[in-house]
Amino acid sequence: MIHATTVLGIIHNGEVALGADGQATMGDTVVKGNVKKVRKLADGKIMTGFAGSTSDAFTLLERFEEKLNMHRNNLRRAAIELAKDWRTDRYLRRLEAMLIVMDKDDGLIVSGTGDVLAPEDQILSIGSGSNYAKAAAVALKKHAPHLSAKEMVKEALTVAADICIYTNHNFEILDLGE
Repeated sequence: MIHATTVLGIIHNGEVALGADGQATMGDTVVKGNVKKVRKLADGKIMTGFAGSTSDAFTLLERFEEKLNMHRNNLRRAAIELAKDWRTDRYLRRLEAMLIVMDKDDGLIVSGTGDVLAPEDQILSIGSGSNYAKAAAVALKKHAPHLSAKEMVKEALTVAADICIYTNHNFEILDLGE
C-alpha cells in the first residue's frame, strides 16, 4: 500500500491556505516524490487535501465532489454526508484515507470513522507528519502573526519535512485568493 504524507491547512487573518508534501512511500521505500495531494474544486472555491492510500483518497475525493454538487457547494453539509456514507457503506468503510476540506470560511477534517472535525485554532493537519506540522503552525500563528496563511503553511511543512521521514520538501500550496 502506498501511503504516508503531511497535509496542512491554515485559516489566518481572513486568508486560507492548504498544502502538502509530494512523497509517496510503499513500506519503507520512497516510490514517488511529486504526488499531487491538494486540489481545488467547485470552480476554485473549495480546496481539499488527502492523506492515506492514494487510490482510496481519489475515491473519496470523487464522492466528496458528488456531495458538493448535490448540496450546492455547502462545505459542511457535503462533508457530513460523505462521513455518513463513509461510515455506513460496506465498500467505503474499508477505505484508508483522510481528507481536509476548506472554503473561505471553514476548514474540516473528515475521517472514515464518521468524524467531521473543525479545529478551534483553524489549523488542520493529517498524515504521518501532521503533528510536527501542526506544532510548527501553532507556534507560527502565535509568534509570527504577520505571516500570511500560505507562508505559515510553507514554514510548518518545512519543519515537518525536516523531522518526518515520510514527508519531503516538494510542496504544493494552494490558497483561496480574494
